[in-house]
Order: sequence, then C-alpha cells, then structure tokens
Amino acid sequence: MSDYKPSAADVKLLREQTSAGMMDVRDALAEAKGDLDAAKKILRERGQAKAAKRGGRATSDGKIASYIHGGGTKGVLVEIGCETDFVANTDGFQAFAKDICLQIVSSEGTRFISIAAVPEDVKEAELELFRTQAADKPVEVQAKIAEGRLRKWYGEVCLLEQPYFRDEDITVEQHRAALSSEMGENIEIKRFASYTLGQE
Repeated sequence: MSDYKPSAADVKLLREQTSAGMMDVRDALAEAKGDLDAAKKILRERGQAKAAKRGGRATSDGKIASYIHGGGTKGVLVEIGCETDFVANTDGFQAFAKDICLQIVSSEGTRFISIAAVPEDVKEAELELFRTQAADKPVEVQAKIAEGRLRKWYGEVCLLEQPYFRDEDITVEQHRAALSSEMGENIEIKRFASYTLGQE
C-alpha cells in the first residue's frame, strides 16, 4: 500500500461520486496517490471482482419498475433481482431500477440484456452481414473488421454492454457491478419489456 495519505476533502468527494465505503475510498486514493480518476478505476475494478464472486447467488427478491415517457407514447417494465427485501427497499436499489428503465427508453435498439442472451442464429446472421460488408477490404483484415462491428452491435442492442447514460465512461454492467459491491448482494437485471405506441 502507498504511504500517500489522502485528504479528507478528496475522500468526501470520491465517496459522493462513487458511493463506495470510506475504507475502500481511502485505500483506492492511497494506491492512486491522490489521482481521483485512477482511484475511480481501482474502485470499479474491485467492485466488479467482488460482484463476480456474488454472481451465482440467487436473486429471489427485488422490484419491478416502470417508466412512461413522451406523454404516454413509450413505456418500459423492468424486473431487477436481489437477495433480500432489505436491499430491494433501499433508495439506491430503487434508483438503480428507475435508471435502468430510463436507459432502455432512451436507447432505441435495446433488444437483449446481455451478450449471452443473444440467440446463436441472431449472432451468426449479424456476423455474416458484417463479413459481407467487409468483403471489399483486404482478406487479412476482413474477419477482424467483422468481429469489431459485431462488438459495436452488442454495445447497441445488449443492455449491459451499453454506455451508462449517466456516465458514458462506464457500461451498464460496470454500474450494476459497482452497486452490487456497495450493497453486498448479487443484483441482477432479470428481464424487461419495452413498448412504443403504434409498434408491435
């Protein structure tokens, strides 16, 4: 651990920005020698690592959140799971559920929760399209171009891969993992339904 001692003002600011615990913030700032951006990155990575360990735990509690937008022309329903009703009733969890609704309603192309949820035939059809589009490029780079376009497509249609609308430096998955770390429970976006007036 670094000998650097973070200031109280920096600790307060980083806690406000990340909602991480006091000791976690102090340790991250010390390791980053006071660099706030580097400390944020450390906190995100640790949050994701902790969340990954919780990933297999059952999320039998939670909330269903809804949002109606544009004078009743668009609507979203989302089911967010967690492990206990205590966490489900916290302001942080409920704010997360509302934000996921806003994320979906503001990103027209959201079709799946994660890359794993995309059916294989859909992946293959998209990849074949991107291969066709790259056919006029040098042979040695065609596959790389097609794979790159597939990754970009995932970032448009898969909720967890999208830039989080409140902080586009992180993905929705990174935001979910940070909240899971903060709450000390597995938090899971389980399913959603999106509606637009006049569309099937």
